[in-house]
Amino acid sequence: MILYIAEKPSLGRAIAAVLPKPHQKGEGFVRASDGSVVSWCIGHLLEQAEPEAYDAKFKSWQLDHLPIIPQQWQLEAKAKTKKQLSVLRKLIKEADQLVHAGDPDREGQLLVDEVIDYLGVKGAKRESVKRCLISDLNPAAVRKALQQLRENREFIPLSVSALARSRADWLYGINMTRAYTLQGRQVGYQGVLSVGRVQTPVLGLVVRRDQEIEAFQSKPFYEVLALLQTRSGDQFKARWKPSEACQPYQDDEGRVLSKALAQNVVRRIENQPASVTLATDKEKQQAAPLPYNLSALQIDAAKRFGMSAKKVLDTCQGLYEKHKLITYPRSDCRYLPAEHFSQARDVRDAIASVCHKLKASAEGADISLRSKAWNDKRVEAHHAIIPTSKKLDASRLSGDELKVYELIARQYLAQFYPAWRYLDRILEIEIAGGCFVAKARHTLDVGWKVLFGGVQSKADNEKDSELQLALPDLKKGDQLHCLQGELVEKQTQPPKHFTDATLLAAMTGIARFVKGADLRKILKETDGLGTEATRAGIIELLFRRGFLQREGKSILATAAGRALIDSLPEQATLPDMTARWESQLNDISQRTLNYQGFMQPMAENLQSLILTAKSTLPEALRGVRSSAGKSVKGRRGSRRSKTKGSRANAAKKRTG
Repeated sequence: MILYIAEKPSLGRAIAAVLPKPHQKGEGFVRASDGSVVSWCIGHLLEQAEPEAYDAKFKSWQLDHLPIIPQQWQLEAKAKTKKQLSVLRKLIKEADQLVHAGDPDREGQLLVDEVIDYLGVKGAKRESVKRCLISDLNPAAVRKALQQLRENREFIPLSVSALARSRADWLYGINMTRAYTLQGRQVGYQGVLSVGRVQTPVLGLVVRRDQEIEAFQSKPFYEVLALLQTRSGDQFKARWKPSEACQPYQDDEGRVLSKALAQNVVRRIENQPASVTLATDKEKQQAAPLPYNLSALQIDAAKRFGMSAKKVLDTCQGLYEKHKLITYPRSDCRYLPAEHFSQARDVRDAIASVCHKLKASAEGADISLRSKAWNDKRVEAHHAIIPTSKKLDASRLSGDELKVYELIARQYLAQFYPAWRYLDRILEIEIAGGCFVAKARHTLDVGWKVLFGGVQSKADNEKDSELQLALPDLKKGDQLHCLQGELVEKQTQPPKHFTDATLLAAMTGIARFVKGADLRKILKETDGLGTEATRAGIIELLFRRGFLQREGKSILATAAGRALIDSLPEQATLPDMTARWESQLNDISQRTLNYQGFMQPMAENLQSLILTAKSTLPEALRGVRSSAGKSVKGRRGSRRSKTKGSRANAAKKRTG
């Protein structure tokens, strides 16, 4: 008997749907007419054991117990899903062949592997386990995946990486949370101070941004514009480009802080001759943006619709599992396998059917065009999020589902439109010994941009703020006349508070926020802070813990959130450590680092952090009330503050 073990019931049902009928439905499984059986997990059926499982004394939170570091790790069955674990235990004993059908990511790999391991599968049966990678729940895609099974042992490093992450999160979360919660009590703070290797640096980003805004002192700066006229009477403006001699009067960003200097420039150029010293026309083109991964989709949905990261993920789950309109949503990849190109016609037709707003765009798509998105070398376990070939009446979708589907569909259709072609014109003009610059951009072929008319974000427009719509056709040596100078006074602006979109972008591009140049370089090639699947849950966790709050679209730290960051050692609040973890976990999955090479240094660093926590009272928390309003008494253990929190993120992995 072949037993397919899916990650969740929805995936199990999708597999069963392509197996020979008639089907016999049992409790927690489906048996096909050829004797094969499909069963499933319901997210993680197992979890790391509580500290008291290792020693009863750990049920009580005490500083002298810390750090708690198990010598032999234990898993325990989750109470709510014990029944399904029993179903799998019986079916695994009966099976001759096991097929692992977890989601195509490291968490999905571990989720089924740990069940197989926990239930004692050994020998030839263990060695012969196959791996089925499914990223699209449509019957054709599932059927194809079942025909392309791989050896599960190929994915052992992925599972080891996830296991190392799980255990390290447990160690760090439990020990740091207990240490700071207990020390917080000493200064009167009554809540649980949840500390995690991802959640806390995210909170640190917000706290530091808030503090930077509060400390910001606006300063005036000055620009000079020259109104120029050609011999034919055409007029345009050019912006003063200060020389090196002006550097003492500029800030680090090159802004002129001296009003007197700017006023002097205005006086000098008025009613003066001018000459063109440089004139360039460069024809450029920009290819369509790649299809979405989850973070890019969450960022765009936040910008366009004000949707939270969690809302986007939950909406995607519905589109994927319930409606089967999109491919696997927790993807960190923005590329597509080459073989997927043959499905373009069917996907395009499905888009036209589901989303009437994009019908004309779908019909205008040239499916013979092959963008850079189709690249097998850039695709690993899963590919970019794109629509499937399934057609569905749009009335069955919620408003949010239709919005998110439209974003995904538009991004996919853009792959079948030509590049946006434009002409960049730059003029440099000398007036009274000073240099002035004028820039313009003229679209030659709108290309894929036709799909995005009217939906460009404010940020997109701000990037082009210095560009003029048109400039005269001039060449080097042409003579002009400066009619007048204009002094423009502006004020330096503080950074903006984080929003859902910008906080996600910061987590994704975390390299900008780390201190070490070497680590920053490494991080540009990794996933950032957290993973595609976890970022939404991490942000929501910080709100639930009472460490973050919303003011309109802005995300700010609460008093408790600030005090916690101020109380922790710097390394616990910066992304450097957790980003290094992600880099090392990626190395494990790539077979360039082993389990012990990650865990041993991590445990040694934890010892040092706990020693620091024991020796220093968190004075910043004195007089601060818990925003979450939760008492320490009676809590089962802080892992649920952290470990579940950091993977809440994968909420759907757990609920199926």
